[in-house]
Amino acid sequence: MRTASLRSTMPKTSKTRVSADEIAEKASRGEDVSAYFTNTFTVVRPVRRVNVDLTPGMLRQLDERAARLNVSRQAIIKTLLSRALDEGQTRSPRQARKAG
Repeated sequence: MRTASLRSTMPKTSKTRVSADEIAEKASRGEDVSAYFTNTFTVVRPVRRVNVDLTPGMLRQLDERAARLNVSRQAIIKTLLSRALDEGQTRSPRQARKAG
């Protein structure tokens, strides 16, 4: 069974989790710490804050949609902006010139 083989590759430790500091200490001593890593990770991109001026009507629409979906206003803004940017990339250059 695959699960059993994955478990056998993990280091034999007590039931407590090994902290990042403990792993770092082992690595500093030259011990193999590769079993502690899954080779899967999430890239966290740096975030820059910006100010955007919106009309009261736009804010009302954003807030209504956010309430309907039970998410934050910021989540709605990011989602809609991302969709608009993706849509702009899929347009052909001829369509983009007509729009702007």
